[in-house]
Amino acid sequence: MNLTYHYDIQLPSHMDPDKKYPTIFTLHGKGSNEKNMFGLVEPISDEFIIVGIRGNLTLGAGFQYYELKSLGNPIREMFDQAIDQLQSFIHYATEKYPIDSGKRYLLGFSQGAILSMSLALAMGDQLKGIVALNGYVPDFVKTEYPLKSVKDVSVFISHGEFDSVFPIRIGHETVAYFEGKTPYLTFKTYQSDHGVSEENQRDFVNWLIKDADMLSSKERMNI
Repeated sequence: MNLTYHYDIQLPSHMDPDKKYPTIFTLHGKGSNEKNMFGLVEPISDEFIIVGIRGNLTLGAGFQYYELKSLGNPIREMFDQAIDQLQSFIHYATEKYPIDSGKRYLLGFSQGAILSMSLALAMGDQLKGIVALNGYVPDFVKTEYPLKSVKDVSVFISHGEFDSVFPIRIGHETVAYFEGKTPYLTFKTYQSDHGVSEENQRDFVNWLIKDADMLSSKERMNI
Protein backbone atom coordinates (compact mmCIF):
# COMPACT_ATOMS: atom_id res chain seq x y z
CA MET A 1 0.00 0.00 0.00
CA ASN A 2 1.26 3.47 -0.89
CA LEU A 3 0.76 5.28 2.40
CA THR A 4 -0.54 8.84 2.29
CA TYR A 5 0.41 9.59 5.87
CA HIS A 6 3.55 9.50 7.93
CA TYR A 7 2.68 8.14 11.35
CA ASP A 8 4.13 7.43 14.76
CA ILE A 9 3.05 4.29 16.61
CA GLN A 10 3.52 3.64 20.32
CA LEU A 11 2.89 0.07 21.47
CA PRO A 12 2.24 -0.88 25.12
CA SER A 13 5.50 -1.69 26.87
CA HIS A 14 4.45 -5.18 27.96
CA MET A 15 2.48 -6.59 25.09
CA ASP A 16 0.77 -9.97 25.05
CA PRO A 17 1.55 -11.47 21.61
CA ASP A 18 -1.82 -13.26 21.61
CA LYS A 19 -3.87 -10.16 22.38
CA LYS A 20 -5.35 -7.38 20.26
CA TYR A 21 -5.42 -3.93 21.83
CA PRO A 22 -7.77 -0.96 21.95
CA THR A 23 -6.25 1.79 19.85
CA ILE A 24 -6.35 5.57 19.73
CA PHE A 25 -5.64 7.29 16.41
CA THR A 26 -4.68 10.92 17.06
CA LEU A 27 -5.29 13.76 14.62
CA HIS A 28 -3.49 17.05 15.28
CA GLY A 29 -4.50 20.64 14.70
CA LYS A 30 -3.56 22.84 11.75
CA GLY A 31 0.15 23.64 11.71
CA SER A 32 1.03 21.02 14.32
CA ASN A 33 2.25 17.42 14.09
CA GLU A 34 1.66 13.93 15.44
CA LYS A 35 4.33 14.25 18.16
CA ASN A 36 2.43 17.08 19.83
CA MET A 37 -0.60 14.84 20.31
CA PHE A 38 1.16 11.97 22.06
CA GLY A 39 1.53 13.86 25.34
CA LEU A 40 -2.26 14.06 25.63
CA VAL A 41 -2.65 10.29 25.73
CA GLU A 42 0.71 9.23 27.16
CA PRO A 43 -0.86 8.45 30.58
CA ILE A 44 -2.76 5.55 28.99
CA SER A 45 -0.13 4.39 26.50
CA ASP A 46 0.30 1.09 28.36
CA GLU A 47 -3.39 0.25 27.89
CA PHE A 48 -3.86 1.46 24.32
CA ILE A 49 -1.89 1.36 21.09
CA ILE A 50 -1.37 4.99 20.09
CA VAL A 51 -1.16 5.87 16.39
CA GLY A 52 -0.30 9.50 15.67
CA ILE A 53 -1.21 10.45 12.10
CA ARG A 54 0.65 13.39 10.58
CA GLY A 55 -1.16 15.60 8.08
CA ASN A 56 0.21 15.10 4.57
CA LEU A 57 0.32 18.80 3.68
CA THR A 58 2.96 21.18 5.02
CA LEU A 59 2.03 24.42 6.76
CA GLY A 60 4.99 26.44 7.96
CA ALA A 61 7.00 24.23 10.28
CA GLY A 62 3.99 21.96 10.81
CA PHE A 63 1.35 20.06 8.88
CA GLN A 64 -2.33 19.95 8.02
CA TYR A 65 -4.75 17.44 6.48
CA TYR A 66 -6.56 19.90 4.20
CA GLU A 67 -6.54 23.60 3.33
CA LEU A 68 -9.18 26.25 3.94
CA LYS A 69 -10.99 28.78 1.77
CA SER A 70 -11.50 30.78 4.95
CA LEU A 71 -11.71 30.08 8.67
CA GLY A 72 -14.25 27.31 9.22
CA ASN A 73 -14.62 26.72 5.49
CA PRO A 74 -12.59 23.70 4.26
CA ILE A 75 -11.77 23.24 0.60
CA ARG A 76 -14.32 20.54 -0.14
CA GLU A 77 -12.25 18.42 -2.51
CA MET A 78 -9.29 18.31 -0.13
CA PHE A 79 -11.51 17.56 2.85
CA ASP A 80 -13.27 14.70 1.03
CA GLN A 81 -9.91 13.26 0.03
CA ALA A 82 -8.67 13.41 3.62
CA ILE A 83 -11.77 11.56 4.84
CA ASP A 84 -11.24 8.80 2.24
CA GLN A 85 -7.50 8.54 2.88
CA LEU A 86 -7.86 8.47 6.66
CA GLN A 87 -10.39 5.66 6.46
CA SER A 88 -7.99 3.70 4.27
CA PHE A 89 -5.16 4.36 6.70
CA ILE A 90 -7.19 3.18 9.70
CA HIS A 91 -7.97 -0.09 7.91
CA TYR A 92 -4.32 -0.47 6.87
CA ALA A 93 -3.07 0.01 10.43
CA THR A 94 -5.67 -2.41 11.78
CA GLU A 95 -4.36 -5.12 9.47
CA LYS A 96 -0.69 -4.38 10.16
CA TYR A 97 -0.74 -4.11 13.96
CA PRO A 98 -2.50 -6.02 16.78
CA ILE A 99 -5.39 -3.58 16.80
CA ASP A 100 -8.81 -4.66 18.03
CA SER A 101 -11.15 -3.48 15.25
CA GLY A 102 -13.99 -3.27 17.77
CA LYS A 103 -12.07 -0.85 19.99
CA ARG A 104 -10.82 1.86 17.68
CA TYR A 105 -10.94 5.45 18.91
CA LEU A 106 -10.15 8.76 17.23
CA LEU A 107 -8.86 11.71 19.25
CA GLY A 108 -8.52 15.02 17.49
CA PHE A 109 -7.87 18.67 18.29
CA SER A 110 -9.23 21.55 16.16
CA GLN A 111 -8.75 20.40 12.53
CA GLY A 112 -8.25 16.92 13.94
CA ALA A 113 -11.51 17.22 15.92
CA ILE A 114 -13.36 18.28 12.77
CA LEU A 115 -12.04 15.20 10.99
CA SER A 116 -12.73 12.90 13.95
CA MET A 117 -16.41 13.88 14.09
CA SER A 118 -16.77 13.71 10.31
CA LEU A 119 -15.10 10.29 10.24
CA ALA A 120 -17.48 9.04 12.92
CA LEU A 121 -20.39 10.07 10.72
CA ALA A 122 -18.77 8.44 7.68
CA MET A 123 -17.67 5.20 9.41
CA GLY A 124 -20.40 4.66 12.00
CA ASP A 125 -19.85 1.65 14.22
CA GLN A 126 -16.53 0.85 12.59
CA LEU A 127 -15.33 3.14 15.38
CA LYS A 128 -15.92 2.53 19.08
CA GLY A 129 -15.61 6.19 19.99
CA ILE A 130 -14.17 9.63 19.38
CA VAL A 131 -12.76 12.49 21.44
CA ALA A 132 -13.29 15.83 19.69
CA LEU A 133 -11.51 18.82 21.26
CA ASN A 134 -12.52 22.30 20.04
CA GLY A 135 -13.97 21.47 16.63
CA TYR A 136 -17.19 21.37 14.61
CA VAL A 137 -18.89 19.41 11.83
CA PRO A 138 -18.84 21.16 8.43
CA ASP A 139 -22.30 21.88 7.03
CA PHE A 140 -21.61 19.92 3.84
CA VAL A 141 -20.85 16.83 5.90
CA LYS A 142 -24.22 17.15 7.66
CA THR A 143 -26.20 17.73 4.47
CA GLU A 144 -24.33 15.99 1.65
CA TYR A 145 -22.39 13.05 3.08
CA PRO A 146 -23.93 9.56 3.15
CA LEU A 147 -24.07 9.50 6.95
CA LYS A 148 -23.95 6.31 8.96
CA SER A 149 -25.60 5.76 12.31
CA VAL A 150 -23.51 6.65 15.35
CA LYS A 151 -26.00 5.23 17.87
CA ASP A 152 -23.37 2.77 19.11
CA VAL A 153 -20.46 5.22 18.97
CA SER A 154 -19.25 6.87 22.18
CA VAL A 155 -18.64 10.60 21.70
CA PHE A 156 -16.71 12.98 23.98
CA ILE A 157 -16.91 16.62 22.84
CA SER A 158 -15.21 19.47 24.67
CA HIS A 159 -14.77 23.16 23.98
CA GLY A 160 -13.00 26.12 25.53
CA GLU A 161 -15.37 28.74 26.93
CA PHE A 162 -13.02 31.48 25.72
CA ASP A 163 -12.06 29.85 22.40
CA SER A 164 -10.92 32.71 20.15
CA VAL A 165 -10.83 30.53 17.00
CA PHE A 166 -14.14 28.66 17.23
CA PRO A 167 -16.42 30.54 19.67
CA ILE A 168 -18.15 28.54 22.40
CA ARG A 169 -21.48 28.74 20.56
CA ILE A 170 -19.95 26.40 17.98
CA GLY A 171 -19.33 23.86 20.70
CA HIS A 172 -22.96 24.06 21.80
CA GLU A 173 -24.17 23.79 18.19
CA THR A 174 -21.96 20.74 17.66
CA VAL A 175 -23.21 18.88 20.71
CA ALA A 176 -26.81 19.77 19.79
CA TYR A 177 -26.20 18.09 16.42
CA PHE A 178 -25.04 14.86 18.09
CA GLU A 179 -27.80 14.82 20.71
CA GLY A 180 -30.29 12.12 19.78
CA LYS A 181 -27.79 10.47 17.44
CA THR A 182 -26.04 8.54 20.21
CA PRO A 183 -26.95 7.88 23.85
CA TYR A 184 -23.21 7.75 24.62
CA LEU A 185 -22.57 11.49 24.40
CA THR A 186 -20.47 13.54 26.83
CA PHE A 187 -20.02 17.30 26.50
CA LYS A 188 -17.78 19.42 28.70
CA THR A 189 -16.61 23.01 28.58
CA TYR A 190 -13.48 24.46 30.16
CA GLN A 191 -12.29 27.92 31.11
CA SER A 192 -9.69 27.94 28.35
CA ASP A 193 -8.95 29.39 24.93
CA HIS A 194 -8.29 27.26 21.83
CA GLY A 195 -6.28 24.60 23.61
CA VAL A 196 -6.43 21.62 25.95
CA SER A 197 -6.29 22.28 29.68
CA GLU A 198 -5.00 19.79 32.25
CA GLU A 199 -8.56 19.30 33.49
CA ASN A 200 -9.75 18.60 29.96
CA GLN A 201 -6.98 16.05 29.44
CA ARG A 202 -7.73 14.35 32.75
CA ASP A 203 -11.43 14.11 31.89
CA PHE A 204 -11.04 12.55 28.45
CA VAL A 205 -8.30 10.17 29.62
CA ASN A 206 -10.64 8.90 32.35
CA TRP A 207 -13.48 8.76 29.83
CA LEU A 208 -11.41 6.62 27.44
CA ILE A 209 -10.43 4.20 30.21
CA LYS A 210 -14.02 3.90 31.39
CA ASP A 211 -15.44 3.51 27.88
CA ALA A 212 -12.96 0.78 26.92
CA ASP A 213 -13.56 -1.03 30.22
CA MET A 214 -17.34 -0.85 29.71
CA LEU A 215 -16.94 -2.54 26.35
CA SER A 216 -14.75 -5.24 27.87
CA SER A 217 -17.37 -5.92 30.55
CA LYS A 218 -20.10 -6.30 27.94
CA GLU A 219 -17.95 -8.72 25.99
CA ARG A 220 -17.23 -10.82 29.08
CA MET A 221 -20.98 -11.03 29.80
CA ASN A 222 -21.57 -12.42 26.32
CA ILE A 223 -18.98 -15.20 26.61
